Amino acid sequence: RPEVVSGNDPWLRLIDPTALLLPCSRVAFHFISNHVFDSRNSLLLIRASALLSTRTDEEEKRKKKTKDMAAMMSLARRKAGGLLRPETMRLAAVFCRGFAAAADDNDVVVIGGGPGGYVAAIKAAQMGLKTTCIEKRGTLGGTCLNVGCIPSKVKDRPMALFPHSNVILDLLILALLHSSHMYHEAKHAFPSHGVKFSQLEIDLPAMMAQKDKAVSGLTHGIEGLFKKNKVNYVKGFGKFVSPSEVSVDTLEGGNTVVKGKNIIIATGSDVKSLPGITIDEKKIVSSTGALSLSEVPKKLVVIGAGYIGLEMGSVWGRLGSEVTVVEFAPDIVPSMDGEVRKQFQRMLEKQKMKFMLKTKVVGIDASGDVVKLTVEPAAGGEQSTLEADVVLVSAGRIPYTAGLGLDTIGVQTDKAGRIPVDKHFMTNVSGVYAIGDVIPGPMLAHKAEEDGVACVEFIAGKEGHVDYDMVPGVVYTHPEVASVGKTEEQVKALGVAYQVGKFPFMANSRAKAIDDAEGLVKILAEKETDKILGVHIMAPNAGELIHEAVLALQYGASSEDIARTCHAHPTMSEAVKEAAMATYDKPIHM
Repeated sequence: RPEVVSGNDPWLRLIDPTALLLPCSRVAFHFISNHVFDSRNSLLLIRASALLSTRTDEEEKRKKKTKDMAAMMSLARRKAGGLLRPETMRLAAVFCRGFAAAADDNDVVVIGGGPGGYVAAIKAAQMGLKTTCIEKRGTLGGTCLNVGCIPSKVKDRPMALFPHSNVILDLLILALLHSSHMYHEAKHAFPSHGVKFSQLEIDLPAMMAQKDKAVSGLTHGIEGLFKKNKVNYVKGFGKFVSPSEVSVDTLEGGNTVVKGKNIIIATGSDVKSLPGITIDEKKIVSSTGALSLSEVPKKLVVIGAGYIGLEMGSVWGRLGSEVTVVEFAPDIVPSMDGEVRKQFQRMLEKQKMKFMLKTKVVGIDASGDVVKLTVEPAAGGEQSTLEADVVLVSAGRIPYTAGLGLDTIGVQTDKAGRIPVDKHFMTNVSGVYAIGDVIPGPMLAHKAEEDGVACVEFIAGKEGHVDYDMVPGVVYTHPEVASVGKTEEQVKALGVAYQVGKFPFMANSRAKAIDDAEGLVKILAEKETDKILGVHIMAPNAGELIHEAVLALQYGASSEDIARTCHAHPTMSEAVKEAAMATYDKPIHM
């Protein structure tokens, strides 16, 4: 304890230049050399505990560290004079104890290897903190990478750490979306481009293999990053036994206890079920099951018109399924800008996706060859029946906190199962943090990554920051829909005077040249200052185009700033420039 540290404290020792360089963090020495030594200090402070841990088998290490020691002591002499003052010794002792030596506890333990967890672990290690990551799946990357974004956007159900982090889910979806889009293009667009063939068929096993290949490479890549950054990786299910200890049932069948000064909960989210509906991942599936169907269903009913439901419906619709989306709310993707949402829905309907809005499912029977759903208006009324080969339940996700032992250590959760945190991502229990899907906010992989970096920066004593108003969202259909900032409805609710600029891709030369010109760019800016408030894009690769807008909002740019920035021709991004011109003045090409 700092108050009992003195020059005679047995935990401290003053050593001369010929002494063994003990395992003291270089970061710690950098701090000491720059902030502790002054004109009265001439000797280097080292924890005696480190000296006691030195063994004969470290003799070779002495030689390797001799040069470093000489350099350290030289620096000490240059800044030196007298003995260490008591207050200086207290500061150095506290600082050295902030970093774990080889035989000590971890500085940071991360529970969960999804986008938030693995990024937090790598960042912590890069900042000089001894770090361990615990992952139940046995594969890193979370839902997006293993069973979500990547496979869908390619499609099998790998074993996962904590059910499906958004990274694995997103990547699975992306891979599958791309495969289905290629098939759709070959069937409907190739002939008009002069590409003709006699027969076209779907090889679903090959499509699944492509998805698996994409995901496997990415998950192994993360393991490589762990090794590179010296992150200790424990494969198993972690559960708190104290605020500084996690008991892990390993995948090999054993048990180990991992200790840490700071523990980050990054366990992601799981599929939200509906009352009276049992998901069997065969006829009634979650997003995970929808990524590993053995055949293309003739009829697919999607319950829920959110991001994932529409993405998965789009995938199977392109491959030949008759898709019907049932949504309790009056609109699809309620968080989307209203004008863009209407155009988006019309585009999906043009692709033969059917919608039953303001409708609820009141019964489901999967006992026969087909699944029968009983539905009725959300406000009540006459019931009707739908039949489907497969039903996808996509009613949202819930934080994955079950079985983590949160009650054991007193971590609080709200009614939705989320973990409230302060601005430093700390829970109500000191030293225990939470990030990503388990805390309030959008359940997005990239948001979780930002949480992870900021959380670790706070733990390391630096300033972390995440502006949730600047987190972009993307629907990975075709065309894609991406947005950042405020919707027009939100701006109106704020009572801010604003102006709107829009530009359709039908007037963009690149979009016309590739025969993919559906969509638009919409920019909202404050009328008085021209400061950009929100940007919404529906276009091929809208998820790539949106980042110009994210950067603009992050640095408080105006629509004129974008309009006066040179954009290469011919590119899709010229539509962003034209929309910016339309916001503060007039576009050129419309």
